[in-house]
Amino acid sequence: MLPFLREAYANPSSVHQFGQSVRHRVEVAREQVARLIGAAAKEIVFTSGGTESINLAIRGALSARRWTGAGSRPRRILTTAVEHSAVLRVLEVLEADEWIIDTIGVDQDGRIEEAEFAAKLADDTALVSLIHANNETGVVFDVARLAGIAADRGIPVHVDAVQSVGKLPIDVTDWPVQFVSMSAHKFHGPKGTGALYVRRRARISPLIHGGGQERGLRGGTENVAGVVGMGVAAETATSDHAETAHRVRALRDRLEGGILSSIPFAHVNGRGAERLYTTANIGFEGLEAEAILILLSEARICASAGAACSSGSLEPSHVLKAMGIDERIAHGAIRFSLSRFSTTEEIDHVVATLPGLLSRLTALSMNR
Repeated sequence: MLPFLREAYANPSSVHQFGQSVRHRVEVAREQVARLIGAAAKEIVFTSGGTESINLAIRGALSARRWTGAGSRPRRILTTAVEHSAVLRVLEVLEADEWIIDTIGVDQDGRIEEAEFAAKLADDTALVSLIHANNETGVVFDVARLAGIAADRGIPVHVDAVQSVGKLPIDVTDWPVQFVSMSAHKFHGPKGTGALYVRRRARISPLIHGGGQERGLRGGTENVAGVVGMGVAAETATSDHAETAHRVRALRDRLEGGILSSIPFAHVNGRGAERLYTTANIGFEGLEAEAILILLSEARICASAGAACSSGSLEPSHVLKAMGIDERIAHGAIRFSLSRFSTTEEIDHVVATLPGLLSRLTALSMNR
């Protein structure tokens, strides 16, 4: 990224040689990101991150629909009860604008019933939005099958794959979906850069109007350094995915097994479902997540309560509520996030340190 902050700082939309050399690197990055998900380069639109990609997909898809005939306008959007807040907040705004939001529940392991999904699709459903891998529990939805049900009804589908791109093998040619949101920092690229996959011939309108960048779908001069960094991160994720997945899954299992064997009131949320190997959501019954996080931080262990962007809330996460997790467990739920940089020594440090920290909290709660 550094050369594009220091020397190659030209505007990629400029026609002169300086600008076109930078444009070339933007297009190389577009190809790198496209290869990560099996797309064509022209189907990748660069954004400022996952949240903007989600907004562009949902609001852009609805804005682009062409309505014909009196009373024929679809007014429903189908989603799940465990979506990321970036999706939920957009849908709240649309609901205030008289869109009808249909929500599918999940079971205690965070899974969707296909039959309920199919039953919820209506003749006036305009869009389906599904998360691929849950950001709190790591539970993975079979979006290929679910999207296929929607496709049979001619309903476009957006997939929030922010957590899964770069970690799970994804080939959009196998997914009958129109839009896939992703974010660079979730696979070790720079924060503040993301992308939206827009299937060829999918209908979508821009949110940001300007100079016609990104095929007219996202106005504004590109963040070249961020885009280049995202491309390199995508290429790295593509090249070492299988080895990383095997090693990090073993670390996650070591972490969960160590905690469960030493702490009898620990519960792994979503354990019975297919899960992303980088996420462990563990509830400590009878304790408060915020207190646990403070002590973990003092021990130089970084974790979060639910989604990182909503940490600080005293309420259990909406995801665990939707799963029907007992409140005494949900209030004490911690998310541990692993990556290809995680080590066995780090995992063992957590397993060795955590019981003592929780004993302190248990003693304090008993003395109240």
